[in-house]
Amino acid sequence: MPALPILLILVSVSISAFAQTLFRIGMTRPEVQAVLAGGHDGVAIFRTLIASPFLWGGLLAYGFGTLLWLFVLSKVPVSFAYPFVALGIVITTLSGTLLLGEQISRMSMIGIALVALGIVTMAMGRAG
Repeated sequence: MPALPILLILVSVSISAFAQTLFRIGMTRPEVQAVLAGGHDGVAIFRTLIASPFLWGGLLAYGFGTLLWLFVLSKVPVSFAYPFVALGIVITTLSGTLLLGEQISRMSMIGIALVALGIVTMAMGRAG
């Protein structure tokens, strides 16, 4: 497998994982939490959400990642590309831990390592 499609896969998955991190930041902002907890109507919640630059950033990143993913699928078999989506679990969990200070258990760490090992194994099997 040429390096460019793998690079594009990794970039697409990373952008989508970054979008999830932006969504988390946006949804935990005090103004969003207040409107969600305060028994406000749907219009007030909607207004608060659309005013969030983090949510907009997440939507834009997710949209760009999706467009890139569509390009990837035009170049490589889905049976090769799709398992890399699981890498999003690894990246998103690590960004939650490293950037947002979220805690993960030892069992979660083992699971993340197994996911990463599975992706590497799959990619090596395809390349060979």
